[in-house]
Amino acid sequence: MLSKYLPLTVFANGALSAFSLILGFIVLDVLESVELPSCKEVDKSDYHFEYTDCDVLGSRWRVAIPNKPDTCTGLPDPVKGTHCTFTCKEGEYLDMKSQECQKCTAGTYSLGTGVAFDDWDTLPTGFLSHGASMDAGDLSTDCTNSTWSPKGDYIASNTDECISTLSYAVSLKQPGSVSFQYFYPDSNILFEFYVQNDQCQSTDSQSRWMKSSENDWDAHYVQLNRGNNVVYWRTTGFSLSSNAVKPVLLKNIAISGVAYTSECFHCKPGTYSAEAGAARCLPCPVDTYSNKGATACQQCLKDKYSGIGSGMCKQRPPCTASDYFYTHTPCDSRGQTQLMYKWIEPKICSESAVGAVTLPISGEMQACPPCNPGFFSSNSSACLPCPQGFYSNGTACSECPVGMEPVVGFEYKWWNRMPSNMRSSVYSREYSDTQRSTGWEVAGEYIYTTPGDMDSDYMMLTLTVPGYSLPYSRVKDNERAELSKITFVFETKCSADCRLYFMTGLNERNNGVVESWKGTVGKQSYSYLIKSNRTVSFTWAFQRTEAYTTERQFSSDFAKIYSIHITNVKGGVASQCRQCALGSSHTASACVPCPPGHYMLNGTGVCKSCPPNTFVRPEQPLGEEACVQCGPNTNSNKARTSCVNDCTLAVLYKGESLRYDFSPLANVTHFQSSPRFTSKGLRYVHQFSVGLCGTEGRALASCVDNVTDSRKQVNGYVCQSTIVPSEIRGQSVVSSQPFSIGSTLIGVSTDSTLDHISSSENYFPAELKLPDVIFYYQAPETTQVCKYGRSTSIRLRCDPTVMALDQISLPRYTAELNCSEGTCDGCSFHFLWRSQYACPLCSERNYQKIVTYCNNGIQRTTYVWQQPLQCTGGVTLPAPQVSACVTMDFWLKFGVSVGTVAALLLVTISCYFWKRTRKLQYKYSKLMMNVGDKDCDLPAADSCAIMEGEDAEDDLIYLTKKSFFTKIKSFSRE
Repeated sequence: MLSKYLPLTVFANGALSAFSLILGFIVLDVLESVELPSCKEVDKSDYHFEYTDCDVLGSRWRVAIPNKPDTCTGLPDPVKGTHCTFTCKEGEYLDMKSQECQKCTAGTYSLGTGVAFDDWDTLPTGFLSHGASMDAGDLSTDCTNSTWSPKGDYIASNTDECISTLSYAVSLKQPGSVSFQYFYPDSNILFEFYVQNDQCQSTDSQSRWMKSSENDWDAHYVQLNRGNNVVYWRTTGFSLSSNAVKPVLLKNIAISGVAYTSECFHCKPGTYSAEAGAARCLPCPVDTYSNKGATACQQCLKDKYSGIGSGMCKQRPPCTASDYFYTHTPCDSRGQTQLMYKWIEPKICSESAVGAVTLPISGEMQACPPCNPGFFSSNSSACLPCPQGFYSNGTACSECPVGMEPVVGFEYKWWNRMPSNMRSSVYSREYSDTQRSTGWEVAGEYIYTTPGDMDSDYMMLTLTVPGYSLPYSRVKDNERAELSKITFVFETKCSADCRLYFMTGLNERNNGVVESWKGTVGKQSYSYLIKSNRTVSFTWAFQRTEAYTTERQFSSDFAKIYSIHITNVKGGVASQCRQCALGSSHTASACVPCPPGHYMLNGTGVCKSCPPNTFVRPEQPLGEEACVQCGPNTNSNKARTSCVNDCTLAVLYKGESLRYDFSPLANVTHFQSSPRFTSKGLRYVHQFSVGLCGTEGRALASCVDNVTDSRKQVNGYVCQSTIVPSEIRGQSVVSSQPFSIGSTLIGVSTDSTLDHISSSENYFPAELKLPDVIFYYQAPETTQVCKYGRSTSIRLRCDPTVMALDQISLPRYTAELNCSEGTCDGCSFHFLWRSQYACPLCSERNYQKIVTYCNNGIQRTTYVWQQPLQCTGGVTLPAPQVSACVTMDFWLKFGVSVGTVAALLLVTISCYFWKRTRKLQYKYSKLMMNVGDKDCDLPAADSCAIMEGEDAEDDLIYLTKKSFFTKIKSFSRE
């Protein structure tokens, strides 16, 4: 057993001392000397030499290690090796038998103190690749096959939603370096490179995040420390769109600092080394080829061709119309240009093959197109820009009149030559040996894409501007930070799955796709608003097909751009002048901006104030139509460039005035859609950020891209981004693809429609009697689908039971409505926000008074809210009240007493008036009796003793006496 496993245990890690190695081999020799044949050193040796680890003195031993265990015996004795500081030069290798450096033979190469990997037919020894899910807790995502794949000349990363890691471990005897070439064209993949030392400490730096490739392979170099190092290349795909993701490519990986290499590497096919001691192999020229380990390149036959660094020759196909293109020469002094036809270089077709076409005759003279607006034609027929303060329509320059300012920018609608701030280029998704650098050519009335070497190549056209400057007549503020606008007219014609991309960013290496068009697209115009001075590069990229192929099948597919117009560019030219306000400076033509909220009268340059509660259009504020009325329940900001809401509202509903205060909901709130999954099982959500309301100092909703080098950030009222749980180093989630769905507040209303935005009640069926308050927002940025921009409506619904501030929901999924992502068409978004703070402010009508009965002379008055409570804040309940009172027994006794007294008083009064009535009756009877005796004489007095006013009742004598019963009856009648 010892003879079988000792070599493995001794030499597995190379970590034992020289003494242990010597002892082990002595034991092996003794045990197996009688059983195994002697080891031989022939062309195919039974053993090879290795060094032991260095001791503290820098010494080591050279030992022989069998290539296969239990095959032979009699290995050479260990000998003292070279000092640990020993190195070999470039083009040399260490001969372990003689322990001296030897030159590599022709057809091979070495780096001396390093190793190189440029042959990727298989994964080289020492490299490891594995895949992992972005979400470590998501077991449903299968990433076992998401590894780096060798492709011959390079190695390609994965293109799915997994993390793919490529690593290589190396032990450096001295400080060294690692260098490699990479191609990183797709910002939908995160690409990082980092190194860990033998303590697993990562050497993180700003260079860990790789920059996107411009149009070709880029090189990267990192220094390494002495000792054990592990280098990592890691990619993470997070594109959730239907577009194919372009992989990251690596090639020519070289690591130095390993002290020596014990063998030379053969030159890969397509390269050669003619002399011994080569440090690198040279690529074969065009129309030549070579095999592996070649010392020279072989010439291709006349009917075949090859590119630079090719390992084989290909048959030349017959030339077709797709193998040439046309262009125009610069204008001459007579204003003439020549139509020229050129073969696509390098030329790979054969004109002598059967069915081949010949190159059309060049030299046809044509009239030059006029200069572009803002330029004029010089004596040499070259187009020169007009001086500052001048404008032109492409012929002669004229100075702007007093009170006018030039409209500065660039407008290209004639394509006689490529503008100085534009350039074209070509790069491939896969490795290509193309020498072409021109993807677009001018053609008079348009600029168009030329055929490429491969249909998967990208034809790039880039426009670069130095920055933007607003004219005097414009006022910039935070609400409408529009600096410029670019508009272009284009057309595509395709027979396959071609696509035209429009990208913006800092430069070609740092840009993002704004819009894309697939397939044949008719002639149309597209506009894009520029809101930041960071956007100074615009790129158009045309790809004929996403499928990788070395054949030209769709060379006739093309994209054309007829015109490009960009405004407010620093150093631009003017095609026209516009009116501006005049200042009080000494220069009569000095232009100044109108004060906030003012517009200019036509033809006068005089500023006039807009009506109250209006804002001025961001375009030229000329005429009263520049004043736009603010929407319902909004007010213009201080700069009078937009309208805001201060989070308060008052509406009349069923004859009652409802007042709202949404201040508790004003802070930025984040909420997410329901989880979604890609075809591979990766979980992702759409996250929305809302800054509901507020004045100029309000908090803005923000959505960012935290994975690509563009670091795009979108601010406004409402925005959306895609969130993926991540185990990427340094961040827990991947946030990508941010865009605004509400940058301007249109109005606040209880109506379901405002302007052209509709918020149907079918999305969120009402449950309470109170109305929903709806905030309407607009994002003017247009897309191919949303030609009028995007809009958002947020319904605030009173729900006193909801204490949270972020209970926002999306429309429910029904058979009629599929708006699970907050939108049914991708352009109009709808949300429901339930909260107690969405209820109207409480008032006196929301509570009632309750009075208790009198108890022991005390009565209590309390106030309670009416149920169900549908208000918040506002007035508070009045404090309970206590008052003195009397009981019902007291009032009953008091009432009886008063009634008794009143009855007695009534009887007394009745008797008194009855007695008085009797007196008057008697007097009247006497008077009537006396009148009967003498008609003309007055009756004489009954008695001389009775004076006026005296009572004679006591002396009255009745002639006839009546009974008591008779008197009662008489009294009753009376």
